[in-house]
Amino acid sequence: MIFTIAGRELRSLFLSPQAWSILAVVQLILAYMFLVQIDLFMQLQPRLPTLPGAPGITEIVAVPLLGNAAMILLLIVPLITMRLISDERRNQTLTLLFAAPISMTSIVVGKFVGVMAFLLIMLLMILMMPLALLLGGSLDFGVLAAAALGLFLLLASFAAVGLFMSSLTAQPTVAAVSTFGVLLLLWILDWAGNSAGGDAGQGGDVLGYLSILRHYEALLKGVFNSADVVYYLLFITVFLVLSIRRLDAERTQY
Repeated sequence: MIFTIAGRELRSLFLSPQAWSILAVVQLILAYMFLVQIDLFMQLQPRLPTLPGAPGITEIVAVPLLGNAAMILLLIVPLITMRLISDERRNQTLTLLFAAPISMTSIVVGKFVGVMAFLLIMLLMILMMPLALLLGGSLDFGVLAAAALGLFLLLASFAAVGLFMSSLTAQPTVAAVSTFGVLLLLWILDWAGNSAGGDAGQGGDVLGYLSILRHYEALLKGVFNSADVVYYLLFITVFLVLSIRRLDAERTQY
């Protein structure tokens, strides 16, 4: 049943012009940034052999591309997730799901898997750009794999928050704006943690740890730490559980 719901969500995304527009706009913006980084690499290339421990094309082109992709998708993912449950409530089809012999866990996980399938397609399209560099050079696959894993986990975290916010309202616009607000707050907690670190000590460390940016930055540098992966898995699980409990509480009212 989970995969049935996921397939339905994925089909509904591709049947709407919004999904195709999002894919096109994201690819266009990131393609421009990709070309800018390649131009920068070409300018730096004559000086790189003279520098000890000089960065390669992966660090100069691929890593900044995935870093920019995270910031762009912070704006885009709320637009993708805003209709997941709010549209069901607004169109009064949510009551049909409540009446069906389907658990709330299956509904939530199915919708999450469906939107993640779409985001995975988007991620693979983004990765095609740095992989195209293999035609004329070599890549550090360890760094690229860690950065790609970090971006995948980050997108999954964005989707989990968006799903939860969509479960709270019948207005997709409200869901999108509130999702962006929560994600932006969790993003800038790292800045707050850095500014509070000298004064608040332990408090600054806690704020920094809660930031979704700090854990992504480590993976983006090619540093694989199981603590970062566990953070994202716990983050995703918490928001999925909150979504399930929200729908369970609403189901008992019918």
